Amino acid sequence: MFLLLLVSSICLLFNCAVSAIPKPEEKRVLDHEIINRVQHFQNDEHNKQYDHEAFLGEDAKTFDQLEPEESRRRLGIIVDKIDTDKDNFVNLAELKAWIQYTQRRYIDDDVNRQWKQHNMNGSDQINWDTYRKNIYGFLDDMDPKELDQGDEHNSYKHMLTRDRRRWSVADRDGDDSLTREEFTDFLHPEESPYMRDIVVQETIEDIDKDHDGKVSVEEYIGDMYRASEDNEDEPEWVKHERETFNNFRDKDKDGFMDNQEVKDWIIPADFDHAEAEARHLIYEADSDADEKLTKEEIIEKYDLFVGSQATDFGEALTRHDEF
Repeated sequence: MFLLLLVSSICLLFNCAVSAIPKPEEKRVLDHEIINRVQHFQNDEHNKQYDHEAFLGEDAKTFDQLEPEESRRRLGIIVDKIDTDKDNFVNLAELKAWIQYTQRRYIDDDVNRQWKQHNMNGSDQINWDTYRKNIYGFLDDMDPKELDQGDEHNSYKHMLTRDRRRWSVADRDGDDSLTREEFTDFLHPEESPYMRDIVVQETIEDIDKDHDGKVSVEEYIGDMYRASEDNEDEPEWVKHERETFNNFRDKDKDGFMDNQEVKDWIIPADFDHAEAEARHLIYEADSDADEKLTKEEIIEKYDLFVGSQATDFGEALTRHDEF
């Protein structure tokens, strides 16, 4: 979830019910922005929405509709759950463990839902023909011209081709059917070390507008920012991203990011997203600088915690069984 992510969580993929027909613009692709490029600081200001969605997950909008007092009440109950040693403090390890737990729960819930959709007979595997029929069966009755509607990245044909390729990578034993573990890799490749190369490949394809197999600085910036007018001055954060590209992303200084450089960017080695978010939250809320949080400190900063993108707090705060 943290892709990520997150991601991306975060579900980072296009999901649809068995009977639904996806639109070309509803790309079922990995949202690489969720993995590593959601702007935690936008325009040099802290973006609380990043933390909001990490702590609340996919139910952040639902939680936002609660009255402040009800938010605080539910937050207090969750804090008690995070404080596993019952010492009335939330330390780094406890907060990190909660983040990891909620990220995993989101993925498990998503896989459970889709596994049931595509596995009506209760088998221990889902084969490609079944999945294709459920998701893309409508293509068989479409006019061939309609298959290419939208740009090359958004067309039905492209969506099917990309899914097929990702399916084949997730299919470790090559039998064209996915076990539950393989299906999890297919739906959430950002969470699987085995799928990292396909994550990088899909990211490059999304950004690489001239199809040269690498990412230029303009493609890198263009994926994050679109000027509304030709003569519009770039915001400071965009200028900073250009410097970041030139000084850090493009390691060999050839003006482009290749596969390895993109991989270092979106899947940085030795980066623990859960720990990084936990440290950030403690830093923001630790009023007495003792490197741990009381329930009072957390509730005082409830607007930060109910908005953390790492901890899926909204999911917990809206589940009836939590209260």
